[in-house]
Amino acid sequence: MHPVIPYVIAALLFGLGVTGVLRRRNAILILMSVELMLNAVNLILVTADATLRSAVGERAPTGQVFTLFVIVLAAAEIGVGLAIVLRLFRLRGEINADEIKLATREDDDVRRDAPVEDVHVA
Repeated sequence: MHPVIPYVIAALLFGLGVTGVLRRRNAILILMSVELMLNAVNLILVTADATLRSAVGERAPTGQVFTLFVIVLAAAEIGVGLAIVLRLFRLRGEINADEIKLATREDDDVRRDAPVEDVHVA
């Protein structure tokens, strides 16, 4: 098996994913870009396993096992990520990553000074 083509395709997929994470503002598209990067890693794992198995003659399918592990992690990651994005959309009405205001030091100071009954948990 000639492993150059899968490695090049994996590098292109990973590059597209990195570009998507760095350039996109929509949280859904950022999650999709992360998934693209994980799929590139899966392709590398399967290709490396097939290449090494043909060269060494080993029978243990370690690359496929790692790929299944990455797929399970990706499924969990997308579930949690979509839940966070959905909650963010319900709270703020937008999912633009640049518009998300993270907690600041002043917000923490205001919360510490506020009486307990004024703090509302959404």
